[in-house]
Amino acid sequence: MDIIEGLQNKKVTEAYKLQLLLEKESAESNKYYSYFDEFIKLMNSKSSFVRVRGFRLICSQAQWDKENKIESNINVILKMLDDEKPIAVRQSLAALHTLILYKPDLCSVIESKLGTLNLARYKDSMKPLIEKDIAELRDAM
Repeated sequence: MDIIEGLQNKKVTEAYKLQLLLEKESAESNKYYSYFDEFIKLMNSKSSFVRVRGFRLICSQAQWDKENKIESNINVILKMLDDEKPIAVRQSLAALHTLILYKPDLCSVIESKLGTLNLARYKDSMKPLIEKDIAELRDAM
């Protein structure tokens, strides 16, 4: 099965397992860096699960990004933080920890984006969790 098809699998558990495997392998080698542009395209999916998978896999490529594709696409990438699904935003904020580890020069762009987030769109039960995630990311920067 094609990796990109697998990440879009309607069987969420299978797609998630694949994502975790790809993230693990991406920590060890640049094997999936060639899929970077495909991971960007996943962020346009109607499915929030698929959007998050694309985002997380982009972040997991940060250490291999010698072509500066992340910098070139940072505004598109950070749009994920405006997602309508608060869980998607929380997962994205967590994944940004990996990105800033290898791309500390992007901290100011990320910080600027964090300052524009509209948390009022989320339920009161989710806002404090997202605020906590933002604070943790800021502490890491």
